[in-house]
Amino acid sequence: MAFEEEWAGLKADALARRSTTMRLNQVADPGGGGAQSAPGGGLDYNTASINGNANLLIEIAGFLHEGRPDGDLCTMAREPRAHSDVAAQVNRFSRFADDQFLDAVALFAALSTKLRTTGGDFVKVDDDEAAKFLKLMLEGAYVAPEAR
Repeated sequence: MAFEEEWAGLKADALARRSTTMRLNQVADPGGGGAQSAPGGGLDYNTASINGNANLLIEIAGFLHEGRPDGDLCTMAREPRAHSDVAAQVNRFSRFADDQFLDAVALFAALSTKLRTTGGDFVKVDDDEAAKFLKLMLEGAYVAPEAR
């Protein structure tokens, strides 16, 4: 079997297993890539899903913060309990790990905020579309079916 055939088979298997539960709007993928839009040309999304995912990101950040590295672990490897080279490397690693940890917590919190803002923007767009529709309906004139 050639590499291209095997690769095509693996891609087809992966597409068949693709889960739709993690999609933000949970609308089926139309295929072909590119931007996705609703059949009417407007926006189609699931606000509850967007807010739920934003809450989940904050919850992950909270769990990470609760499970932050323990400072006592580093004191166990300090001099005179450990060799000076070991103590220096443990100190270096603990500073690096703490920096990475704080970056991860900040990233999850920032992503949650951005996702929540995006959900709010979608609601604002929906309000604008509803106002346009209402204005169109109020400015229109009713024509009875028998008068057409």
